[in-house]
Amino acid sequence: MARFFDEWQLGDRIEHALRRTVTETDNLLFTALTHNTQPLHLDAEAARASEFGQILVNGTYTFSLMVGVTVADTTAGSLVANLGYDKLVMPKPVFLGDTLRASSEVVELRASKSRPGQGIVTWRHQMHNQRDELVCECLRSALLRSRSA
Repeated sequence: MARFFDEWQLGDRIEHALRRTVTETDNLLFTALTHNTQPLHLDAEAARASEFGQILVNGTYTFSLMVGVTVADTTAGSLVANLGYDKLVMPKPVFLGDTLRASSEVVELRASKSRPGQGIVTWRHQMHNQRDELVCECLRSALLRSRSA
C-alpha cells in the first residue's frame, strides 16, 4: 500500500520493483484498443522501412505502463484523485522486447487549502529500458488523503 500525504517528504525516491518486458501482444492490443492506426506500431514492413528498422512500441502504452507501475507505491489506498500529468517527454523509442523499469521522486508537496486532511503530491516519474536509456518522463500530481485525518 502506498503512503498517505503526511508520510511523504520532498526528495523521497522510489525505484519500483515491478519491471516489464514489452511484448508484441502488449503493443498490438493497446494500439488496437486505442484505435491508433500508426503503421510504425502495426505494420512490420512499414516499420522496417523507417529509420528505426523495426516496430516501435506505442508511446501512450509506454506512458500508461510507467504510471501503472508506480501506482502500488505512490497512490494505492490513499488517492482521492489524479489531478494531472505535465511535461511528458519520450526521448528514446521503445522496441518490442525492451524491459522497462520505473522510478519516482517527490518534487513538490503542499497541503490542500480547500480540503482539510488532504494534500497534493507531485512526482517525477521516469522509465528506463535495459540499456539505462530514459524512454519516458512526466510530472504527475495527485490529491492524497492524510493518515492523520
